[in-house]
Amino acid sequence: MSDDKFVFRSIGVIHSPHKEISKIPIQPVFCKGIEGTVVLDVEYADGLNDLQGFSHIYLFYYFHRSRKIRLRLKPYLSDQEHGIFATRAPHRPNKLGMSLVRLVRIKDNILHVKDMDILDGTPLLDIKPYIQRFDSKKKTRSGWQDTVSDDAAAVRGLRHFKR
Repeated sequence: MSDDKFVFRSIGVIHSPHKEISKIPIQPVFCKGIEGTVVLDVEYADGLNDLQGFSHIYLFYYFHRSRKIRLRLKPYLSDQEHGIFATRAPHRPNKLGMSLVRLVRIKDNILHVKDMDILDGTPLLDIKPYIQRFDSKKKTRSGWQDTVSDDAAAVRGLRHFKR
């Protein structure tokens, strides 16, 4: 393996009620209460030890249905083009996705979560706990997102999703 190539393998599968990419709300904040499960391969189940004590977890996954790479695009919350690295769009060079979800419970190798914004059947790459002490920052800037009103984000962020 050369220094510029990496091989990742799925450690499980993410299941959700989201069956169509075009109808998934764009972030977990727009999916309040939407339930899903993460089925971790049994060989990794021991790694879930002590995770139950966390209220939220980051899921890292592969955008397996994204077929293109776009270095500039118009994200849902903007009418202007932005660089891919200034967005969370799936058309990235490495197709890496990340979502912060609420951990409800763990039973064996299955994690029950809420606030799910991930396509059903998505391959899971990793899980990490949200730790407020390290992950919550004060006095932050959110680039072009700071110009998007909360009302506009609430409407556009849902895309075509209907509960």
